[in-house]
Amino acid sequence: MKMKQGVFITFEGNDGSGKTTVCKAVQEELIKMGYDCIYTREPGGSKIAESIRNILLDVNNTEMDDRTEALLYAASRRQHLKEVVLPALENKKIVLCDRFIDSSLAYQGIARGIGLKEVWDINQFAIDGCMPEKTLFLSVSVETGKKRMNLRGDLNRLDQEESSFHKAVRQGYETLVSMYPERIEVIDAEPCKEEVLKSAMECVLKVIKEHE
Repeated sequence: MKMKQGVFITFEGNDGSGKTTVCKAVQEELIKMGYDCIYTREPGGSKIAESIRNILLDVNNTEMDDRTEALLYAASRRQHLKEVVLPALENKKIVLCDRFIDSSLAYQGIARGIGLKEVWDINQFAIDGCMPEKTLFLSVSVETGKKRMNLRGDLNRLDQEESSFHKAVRQGYETLVSMYPERIEVIDAEPCKEEVLKSAMECVLKVIKEHE
């Protein structure tokens, strides 16, 4: 099914929200419906961006400075945007991106205490005004997220942060939801995958219909 223009939708969530699983499931459903749709992720999504991801999430890099972390996320984002997102949008595809600028605002801007404006400015240089049309925030409690992460195993550097950090991330997202209510749609991610997917699909299809 051909779109009149590309559609950029991002998925956000505190750790353990299941956003990756839901984002990939949404892509599968859209492809079944005949839409030209790609799934991609941050940090990563392209060769160079994935190399930066490895540095960011390496459990051995505990000495990484907070500002270095923020700058590396922005650098990865720029490369990913240039190589993957923008070309797909130019080809009128639907781009579903697992994390984007809101992650930096919540994790580095608020949880790391760098500041929303500071992280926003770094990322505006990186994205050059390219913002998602809709962001789905998959919302779970910190406790639920922690249980899911422990079941998943293979925790990365940020996963292994203290509970206080994860609580700050969660609070950071709540702040962003209140700041951007028209762009960010809250999806209750506590229920089973099927229910969460149903809610996510309803939101995504509504955005797509506006561009057909």
